[in-house]
Amino acid sequence: MEEFCHLFRLLDASTSTEAKVQALLEFFRHAPAAEAAWALHALLGLQKRRLITGRRLREIGQEVAPWPAWLFDACYRQVGDSAETISLLWPAPGTSPSDSAGVSAGDSARDSAGVAAASEAARSLADRAEGSLADWMERRLPALARLQGEDQAEAVRACWRGLSREQLLVVNKLLTGGLRVGVSQGLVVRALARLSGLEEATVKHRLMGGFVPASGAWEALLAPEDTGSVPASRPYPFFLASPLEPTKLLDTSPHHWQVEWKYDGIRCQLIHRQGEVFLWSRGEDLINASFPELTAAASALPQGLVLDGEVVIWGPEDTTPRPFAALQRRLGRLTPGKRQLQQLPACFVIYDLLELGSEDLRERPLQERRQRLEDLHHGGLPAPLRLAPLLPLEEWPALEALRAQARQEGAEGVMLKRRASPYLSGRRRGHWWKHKLEPFRLDAVLVYAQAGSGRRANLLTDYTFALWDRPWEEGEAAEPQGDTAGHRPPPRLVTFAKAYSGLDDQEILRLDQWIRRHTLQRFGPVRAVAPDLVFELAFEGLQPSTRHRSGLAARFPRISRWRTDKGARDADSLVQALALMTPPAPAGPDR
Repeated sequence: MEEFCHLFRLLDASTSTEAKVQALLEFFRHAPAAEAAWALHALLGLQKRRLITGRRLREIGQEVAPWPAWLFDACYRQVGDSAETISLLWPAPGTSPSDSAGVSAGDSARDSAGVAAASEAARSLADRAEGSLADWMERRLPALARLQGEDQAEAVRACWRGLSREQLLVVNKLLTGGLRVGVSQGLVVRALARLSGLEEATVKHRLMGGFVPASGAWEALLAPEDTGSVPASRPYPFFLASPLEPTKLLDTSPHHWQVEWKYDGIRCQLIHRQGEVFLWSRGEDLINASFPELTAAASALPQGLVLDGEVVIWGPEDTTPRPFAALQRRLGRLTPGKRQLQQLPACFVIYDLLELGSEDLRERPLQERRQRLEDLHHGGLPAPLRLAPLLPLEEWPALEALRAQARQEGAEGVMLKRRASPYLSGRRRGHWWKHKLEPFRLDAVLVYAQAGSGRRANLLTDYTFALWDRPWEEGEAAEPQGDTAGHRPPPRLVTFAKAYSGLDDQEILRLDQWIRRHTLQRFGPVRAVAPDLVFELAFEGLQPSTRHRSGLAARFPRISRWRTDKGARDADSLVQALALMTPPAPAGPDR
């Protein structure tokens, strides 16, 4: 455990990519297999479940420590993380919380009595930081999570007393499932590739589909390429497109590129191996249960098959895919019912063929993979599976006109893929380009703000914006004058969207200062501000929503610019927003 804490400190303190890779390499080179496996699991963020919440840890500490709520809140705003705030406030080893000034003798006696009366389970966890990371992850931390009430509180505090500040930070982060430490998966993969002598693409592939933190899995990960067998469920690393750089295309012929619609769904791989079907999202979530009609259809496909494509909602009577909001309704259900399966029929749009007859085709050129895919299509595909159509492009000036048609085709842009390209991993520029539609834009008024999280916890960076419920008329007064009978009330602001990205650091600081000076009311962490500032918001689409006061839900809203040239009255209204609404796709009787 001590070695892992040291690694955490090195990674957290360094800004050098090479230094981080070297630190990882040194740790993995000397760590026992079980220790290395759990460290890899933690560094990749594979711990999905919180063992204890940050709120609960705060309660446990405050029961015996002199932390007024205002003090903890102020410290949290500076630090941005509950686990780290507790590690900084908790007394150093060799002292107790009651040693701090301001704690009464009664509090001290109560703390001592609590420790003396700790349950057997709590006492068994009160040892110090000796022991491996594997022991902490497999035995100690799960045991803490299983305890209840005061037994849990006593056991957690007993653990804290035996830990250095650095160890306490790591343990708290592991308990809360939030071990984020400035190292990307790519850097971890690079270190593992150097350690093993394998290609980075091979290491990345072996990590796909999840990693079991065990000695055997660690040894298999680093084994020579020609040993062991690949699990039937394992997907390939996804190949990602880069935003289009038009100048990169001008020296090439349009005929060298395969053009497709960029559909707005979730990128997935559909696998049929050894009699089993697996549907993996790009985020490496196995989503078989959410889309049973797709896995059932794939079972009729040949064995040893891997397809790359997009899951969308697209029924047999629909001419185009439905908006992403329809897909979200399916994603929220682990096991969709019969009614939902009928009303929201899923479709897998096939882009690429990665494996056929258990042969890895990724090194073959795209045009060959496409031909094999079309041969498969001619043999008959089950109904919920569709082959992505290819779009004709004879000359580059026609590309923009083609992109302009995307929205009416239920797409968010076009894809350009070099016909000679292999299927690589990650984002490799030059092979695949995405040319998305320009986002929708509206001018909105800032009405609420609250503190961000992480490094922005001490700044007000989470913003809520509003639109007018109707446009202002020329010369219309903010308050009706004289007799108000027969006069309609002036326009009012209706909250529309939240956004927290798009401003640079200087703008964030400037806006933070303005918000603090112009706060009208506070509602817990939220500040209502004077409705004076206008910002242009960019977003990918609008859908009706009963959960939003405006009746509209914006997809991926972000700030595109601060409109210092506009006053609040110049902001847009719901009338302009409704005019941007994507018309629903034509549907059959099942809608």
